[in-house]
Amino acid sequence: MRDLTTPLRAFLRTESGSAGVLVAAIVAALLWANIDLDSYEAVWRTQLSLRLGRLELSRDLHTWINSGLMTLFFLVVGLETRREFDLGDLRDRRRLVLPSMAGVIGMLIPVLIYLAINHGGPGAHGWGVAMSTDTALALGLLALLGRGVPDRVRIFLLTVFVVDDLIALIVIALVYSDDIKMVPVVVAVAAFAIMLAIRAAGVRRGTAYVPFAIVMWGALLVSGVDPVVAGLAIGLTAFAYTPGRAELEQVSGLFRSFREQPTPKLARTASIGLANTLSPNDRLQRIYHPWSSYVIVPLFGLANAGISIDGPFLAQAVASPVTWGVLLAYVVGKPLAVIGTSAGLTWISHGRIRPAVGWAGVLGSGTIAGVSFTVSLLIASLAFTGDQLAEAKVGVLSAAIVSAALTWTVFRVTNMLPKGKRTRALFGDTTELIDLDPEVDEKYDHVRGPADASVTLVQYGDFECPYCGKAEPVVRQLLGHSDLRFVWRHLPLSDVHPQAQLAAEAAEAAAAQGKFWQMHDLLLDHQDKLNITDLLKYAGDLGLDQNRFHDDLISHAHAGRVESDIDSADNSGVSGTPTFFINGRRHHGAYDIATLTAAIRTARARASLGREAPATSRVGSG
Repeated sequence: MRDLTTPLRAFLRTESGSAGVLVAAIVAALLWANIDLDSYEAVWRTQLSLRLGRLELSRDLHTWINSGLMTLFFLVVGLETRREFDLGDLRDRRRLVLPSMAGVIGMLIPVLIYLAINHGGPGAHGWGVAMSTDTALALGLLALLGRGVPDRVRIFLLTVFVVDDLIALIVIALVYSDDIKMVPVVVAVAAFAIMLAIRAAGVRRGTAYVPFAIVMWGALLVSGVDPVVAGLAIGLTAFAYTPGRAELEQVSGLFRSFREQPTPKLARTASIGLANTLSPNDRLQRIYHPWSSYVIVPLFGLANAGISIDGPFLAQAVASPVTWGVLLAYVVGKPLAVIGTSAGLTWISHGRIRPAVGWAGVLGSGTIAGVSFTVSLLIASLAFTGDQLAEAKVGVLSAAIVSAALTWTVFRVTNMLPKGKRTRALFGDTTELIDLDPEVDEKYDHVRGPADASVTLVQYGDFECPYCGKAEPVVRQLLGHSDLRFVWRHLPLSDVHPQAQLAAEAAEAAAAQGKFWQMHDLLLDHQDKLNITDLLKYAGDLGLDQNRFHDDLISHAHAGRVESDIDSADNSGVSGTPTFFINGRRHHGAYDIATLTAAIRTARARASLGREAPATSRVGSG
């Protein structure tokens, strides 16, 4: 009902905007370090302490950012991956195989390149710097550089990145953590187990988890294991789901109670009830994602990107095997791994396992995977000091610049291709997952438009819903397209719209006399006049048999037909109106003309590739 975008698109837009903030933070760090290196380093060495009685935790500001705030960054990465796993394309577990393998091999090959260049040298132990893509920066740059790139390219990349991050954190724990103490590790595992048990018991209040999350983080910090792993672990275990219709109806009842008796107690009950309909994943993302994107990651960049650069140092860095090892590992190793893994698994499996994107999507994924920053600098600060640390930073920053330029070139060339080749290059030929259940049946559903249209737009609607009324002019404008068919399915939200059920039955009563669409249009044009007297008047205006129409309404003759649509809404995961499907896929997005037209254009382009087009798709709003 609200004008929302999909969680993925909202996530990517946040990353796109935050990429600019991060780049500005990196530039500021470089300028600061080159103007006054002493003050730059002095700020991040500032000691900050937390004290509770005799217990004291004291670390410098640099550590609080890298091991404290960055825990929340990895929490957000884990949350988004879990969402795709529960609600997105990764519901098809086969689509997890290729990006997971690409993530593993995408770390192995760069490390081998780095070790080949630094074999036997003093920088060899820093091989961990050369393996991890920066999730936030890479997704943000992809959104900026790859205009028109389909969401599934970003989903593919996100899966690669999370595997990448998970392995990198394991490497940090096992290779770059000093003097690991097992007792605090056991405490951290126990705290995490308690959080899982609390969640299994159905506790939804975030405050119940916070003490154990803090204990887990603190125990890992004391243990010598980098505590950022706590964020990723919590994020990956936070379930994502859409609110059920029964839950939403219960919340509506709470708000009705508050309206009748507007007391503070009922206000709090209604507010808590509304929040509890959201999944833990949704609630955590809403809180932490903006902070991670616009504060934490840029602050990390400001604290870690500062390098004092002068002529002698540049000459040293250019000749350094550490710099070249990092640069070539990312610029050559990452694309080689992603492209090679995609081609190899497709060939070995005879096409059963293949990328969910076209060749341009794979190539662009490989080049943008060379953008490193966050984890690379985190490992560099653990593995190196002095000149070697600065040389590693030069390699990381240079790799990010070159990889971004290569990615821009890939998508620039792709956009110059003829429309059909460009579509195939971006989308590939994998079959779309179908969300709509059941698919459209011309003999049963109410359909407008040609049966052979390449795009089918299905709407679950409520005749009394004001948002359906706002969407109606958009739908009518879209119906001007000759290659589009439109299907209406009923979802009367009787708990908030008392006349909706009767209006839906009136539309079916009109359908029984061959005038469903005429009644449909009248009802949406007069949403504030839907009582039985109004409905009988509309029947007369349309020339229907009013006695038959009246008897159908009184006897609820068509309630079963409406209930059938409601069942299909439940099967398709629909809980609000208007919800649209486009060729079988739910489009969680705005339903203005520009957004729907763009989504339909994309669906038409996919259908034109010669694959069997799915029967329908949907857009959801509240």
